[in-house]
Amino acid sequence: MINLLPGFSLLRAGLVLALALTAAPGWSQHSPDPAFIAPLASTNALLLDAVNIDGHIVTVGERGVILVSDDQGRSWTQSNVPTRAVLTSVFFHDRDLGWAVGHDSIVLKTTDAGASWTVTNFAPELEMPLFDVWFADADNGIAVGAYGYVIVTSDGGETWEESALDATEFGAVVEEEAVEASDGDAQADEDDAFWEEELPPDFHLNVIVNDSQGRQFIAAEAGNIYRSNDGGASWLLMPAFYPGSFFGATTAGDALYVTGLRGHLFRSRDGGETWDDVDTGVETSLNGVAARPDGGLAVVGMSGTLLIGDGSDGFRLVQQSNRKALMGVMPVADGGLLIYGEAGMKRLEPGEL
Repeated sequence: MINLLPGFSLLRAGLVLALALTAAPGWSQHSPDPAFIAPLASTNALLLDAVNIDGHIVTVGERGVILVSDDQGRSWTQSNVPTRAVLTSVFFHDRDLGWAVGHDSIVLKTTDAGASWTVTNFAPELEMPLFDVWFADADNGIAVGAYGYVIVTSDGGETWEESALDATEFGAVVEEEAVEASDGDAQADEDDAFWEEELPPDFHLNVIVNDSQGRQFIAAEAGNIYRSNDGGASWLLMPAFYPGSFFGATTAGDALYVTGLRGHLFRSRDGGETWDDVDTGVETSLNGVAARPDGGLAVVGMSGTLLIGDGSDGFRLVQQSNRKALMGVMPVADGGLLIYGEAGMKRLEPGEL
């Protein structure tokens, strides 16, 4: 049974879960059904994430679908996958070694470039879907998901254990400053109560990105962004600047970008400490963002929204006629774009942009 997550938007969870209700029964301990092998999966399956490693592209989505391409997304081969769970994210350390995560707290691992996969974590009884996965190296990784759920590994994803974000540093810093400016312990007690009441540890954690300085960022719901300066060993809750949820994130040069509801795109050039609101010209919710080789951005969202930026703050709308939700976008080496989501994967040639 799939439960809709309260407080989470239609973007990554609501849309995925609603469509998953019509999918085949998920994989279970008693029935390890493999993913459906579907000849039209590349154009019909809901696809939620993709990664490009030296021209080798892997994408994941509903019903355990994993597709690979070695020709810039012109053709796709479906992998053998031992689950029908919805897969939400994929990460590769190199061309051969990678991991995928999804519903039922499932983690899959591949050592042959995504041709075959093994299950290394599975806990459907927790009802904690995972939304993203990131590895610092071939051994140390973190996966995050609903209600602040975090699991970590130090053996290449062979085993996983529950963890928690150490997100108390920002609260402690603010508390210390408040105490210094106050007249006594009463103010300190009030600040303690504020952080305990206003910073619950169960926000949905949606996406992880890494910047050029080696810092990690987690974009979450309710305007929360976390930063780690030590490879994920500890986390800092960054200053709040927007009350809505974040669904996509990327880095480009010295800038960090996050996307959210009602056409919101924000940019930070100081590691998430301050932010600019970038005008996108649309009000549809935005799910994914990627840096383009020419220094611009590509942004996708609901209702077939594709925005092409030229490196400044201006965007051009390339509306997709099918109006299907787009969950992610990926530039490819020949100047084209891959966009994916509710209607599968679509390749756009440079002339179409």
